[in-house]
Amino acid sequence: MIKADLHTHTNYSDGKYSPRQLIDMSVKSGLTVISITDHDNVNAIGEAIKYGNSKGIQVIPGVEISADHNDQEIHILGYFIDYKNKKFLDFLSSLRENRILRNEKIVKKLNDLGSNIQFESIIGKAGAETSIGRPHIAMELSEEGFVNSYYEAFTKYIGDGKPAFIKKPNPSLEEVIKMISEVGGLSFIAHPSKFVRDEMLTEVINEGIDGIEIIHPSHSKEDVKYFSAAAAENFLLTSGGSDFHGGMKNDQKNFGNYYISMNEIINMKRRLFN
Repeated sequence: MIKADLHTHTNYSDGKYSPRQLIDMSVKSGLTVISITDHDNVNAIGEAIKYGNSKGIQVIPGVEISADHNDQEIHILGYFIDYKNKKFLDFLSSLRENRILRNEKIVKKLNDLGSNIQFESIIGKAGAETSIGRPHIAMELSEEGFVNSYYEAFTKYIGDGKPAFIKKPNPSLEEVIKMISEVGGLSFIAHPSKFVRDEMLTEVINEGIDGIEIIHPSHSKEDVKYFSAAAAENFLLTSGGSDFHGGMKNDQKNFGNYYISMNEIINMKRRLFN
């Protein structure tokens, strides 16, 4: 059986491993197809495709973008995107710039609360081409001893609604779906059990989404059944994956154990090319 994990992250966003390391891990985990879906970043894809070809791993160009809909943040996965399209690259660059501005404000709040971290240090460790997010700040807080752990940084300071939290400015759901479509891709709701159910799910479907991520570590058997039924009722595609990051996320056991079959990928290609 061909195993496909269509939700992974590298060190070009908040993952631990390089594209080459992720490919090597895919081979060891028995995967045949992966999609690298870094946040607001496609810099890993070219290297991953080239190295993947040499290792027998097919890499589907992907991305994960946060969108706002009625004051709710929703994560959207884009598959089969033209990752070299200039308009798309400019769009992603603007999202990363917004991340930088937001994270600088978070660091200032943290320092007002007694930490002594420097945003330049965070960028230096992550790399200039990386999409910086709260996980990088959490790691810095932990390394500097301001918190006891990566997770404490979120629960005490930078998680949603916590003292140093600042909401990230996101594009609209409509804008994200349109952009992914313009670069030849398909849009999927990521881990919908976290954000999207019932009326909200109907609204997102009506915006023109192509599919739903069914398989995800956060989904219970009931979630899988619910979202599978919603996809079937609305003639939507289905996807899935481990949402693997590595490192502080402590999710190593998920990689290779959350996957879809080749049938789902064939259905995606039929939707795109027929």
